[in-house]
Amino acid sequence: MRLQLLSDLHLETEAFDPEPAPGAELLVLAGDIDAGWHGLARFAGWPVPVLMVAGNHEFDGREWTEAWPALRECAAASGIRLLERETCRLRDDRGRSIRFVATTRWSDFDLFGAAERERAMRAAGYFMRLMAATRNGQPFDALAVRDESLACRRWLEAALGADAQREPADATVVLTHFAPSLRSADPRYGRQAGTASFCNADDDLITRADLWLHGHLHCRHDYRVDRPGRLPARVVCHARGLVSKGEDEGFDPARLIEV
Repeated sequence: MRLQLLSDLHLETEAFDPEPAPGAELLVLAGDIDAGWHGLARFAGWPVPVLMVAGNHEFDGREWTEAWPALRECAAASGIRLLERETCRLRDDRGRSIRFVATTRWSDFDLFGAAERERAMRAAGYFMRLMAATRNGQPFDALAVRDESLACRRWLEAALGADAQREPADATVVLTHFAPSLRSADPRYGRQAGTASFCNADDDLITRADLWLHGHLHCRHDYRVDRPGRLPARVVCHARGLVSKGEDEGFDPARLIEV
């Protein structure tokens, strides 16, 4: 299956007109498309199916419990299938069954181990203040993010474990907003406490998928993880980022990713 991947478009402030990539069979939106949600309407009438996972900025200034159903409704109105701790199957033009396993994932702040968790969560405070979201009327802070993230991790483990064995597919693709490995860190910032707000240590799960697509980092990555006796798993981030910071340099919106 040939996939077009877009993320971190930030249409709430950025001028960008998404267009279908020639030859694509599916469009994946890996989060942070538009904090105001209005930009989702640009994908109405898209010529191929559109799958989406929410990014953190889709919840900016919102009450968590109210935002989820409202975002689903907004996405559906433009023909976008929003997935959260959900799987779906699509067939490619060769008749292969492709299983998509999707969740935002969030940060559990254990990227550098439990001993560094508290430091990572303190660093996350800045990002949470910018997000200014609430959950059940309380600030959606680093503790709440970790709580959500651990629930996502438990779900992913199940979906990529026994659940996958019960429902075999020709290929498995994981969709997250947050990155699954330190290998996806932005080279501009490297290994620092704040990196744990962008990447998780899900390296053990990567090998259970054929392809893992994510966003969140305003840079691009395409790397492989060895799987003995099988083709390597592939991890791709193709975020656009902010033009004002030059983050779109090298971004090709029509790039196709095959699984």
